Amino acid sequence: MRDYRSLPLWKDATPEEWNDWRWQIRHSITTAQELRQVAGLTPKEEEGVRASLARFRMAITPYYACLMDPSDRNDPIRLQSVPQGTELHGTIHEDIDPLHEDVDSPVPGLTHRYPDRVLLLITDQCSMYCRHCTRRRLVGHNTGYLPPGQLQAACEYISSHPEIRDVLVSGGDAFLLGDERIVEILEKLRRIPHVEIIRFGTRTPVVLPMRITESLCRILSQYHPVYVNVHFNHPKELTPEAISALSRLAGSGIPLGNQSVLLKGINDCPVVMRDLCRGLVRARVRPYYLYQCDLSKGLAHFRTPLSRGIEIIEMMRGHVTGLAVPTFVVDGPGGGGKIPVGPNYILTYAPGRVVLRNYEGTVCVYHEPAEADRAYGDWTAGTEGETNGRGRRKFNRCPTCGTDHNSLATGLGRLLYDRERSLDPRPPRKRPRNKKP
Repeated sequence: MRDYRSLPLWKDATPEEWNDWRWQIRHSITTAQELRQVAGLTPKEEEGVRASLARFRMAITPYYACLMDPSDRNDPIRLQSVPQGTELHGTIHEDIDPLHEDVDSPVPGLTHRYPDRVLLLITDQCSMYCRHCTRRRLVGHNTGYLPPGQLQAACEYISSHPEIRDVLVSGGDAFLLGDERIVEILEKLRRIPHVEIIRFGTRTPVVLPMRITESLCRILSQYHPVYVNVHFNHPKELTPEAISALSRLAGSGIPLGNQSVLLKGINDCPVVMRDLCRGLVRARVRPYYLYQCDLSKGLAHFRTPLSRGIEIIEMMRGHVTGLAVPTFVVDGPGGGGKIPVGPNYILTYAPGRVVLRNYEGTVCVYHEPAEADRAYGDWTAGTEGETNGRGRRKFNRCPTCGTDHNSLATGLGRLLYDRERSLDPRPPRKRPRNKKP
């Protein structure tokens, strides 16, 4: 990490100012002229920066900029923070809202896709605007907080849907709000009886670790259970300052998870990802997800084949502790949600036996319990003790938990727990009305 006092932009900053997160925000790099003094831009790079800034915003905190190696054009910090002209070139498969977060939004600022959880986008401000951001349609345009009326409408929606147990507070970056705003959000959510879990998504420990103050940690610890998901993409980001910020959060009893994005030329390598995940576990952060880069407009230069992510998981499983292996997921376009993708460890199967392989390639057979198929019945039809003509028992209730599984009869659950024989993903066809003669 370069000494900030060696750079003209910040040479007069005192240590107290440098470690003040609000000072960092006020002195972030937002123009090509400022960036030239730190990153050593070539004329072609500066042309790309100016072209990108005509459409997308840039902000790089002084702290994160000092991690950049100005002599390395492929520096992972540089690639994540410095705009490129390629961001303006979309492909036919890309979309401004590929995950349909706006489509699945019942009220402004809220996305409700999964049955028991919602995403609350509380601000469009970030401490740094990542070049691979999937929400670039939203972030950085107003640098504002969700208006009180819209926040109230979102809370009323959550309150009126008792199936919602989990609220993910994100943006932008929710930790860019002041402590008093965060308290306001936490208090509103904690007044809703059925909200069990509150989660925050933030990149501040990566790009602005001084934001993780003792005061913020104390606030979060008063509203448990609170979880925090962070976003480290490369081992170079695990600086002593970042690790100290993570330690403050973990020391406050806050479980930490990490969500990385698979990025071409940055972390699309089993060794890089292994080192990152090992470092995260040492810092008491559980590697949670490794995301395939979304189909957002202008991100084609970051995307890798799916096979690269599968390869990375293949090379990690068994070679590092399972605690350090994230789940590789594709966030399905069109609001499909997170779809796990990974190596296949089941080679084949037949009644009573399954052929498996391990991480070394060893092949083995697992023998299932005798008459395993008959041990489990169809508990959605018939009376207890009745058979369905094939020797399978029928139950009105699950023989294990004693309840019916009607609540699970959605999606594929309709095949497992209902009388459906097939699923048709197409919407029902409208039958033409009979016309009177």
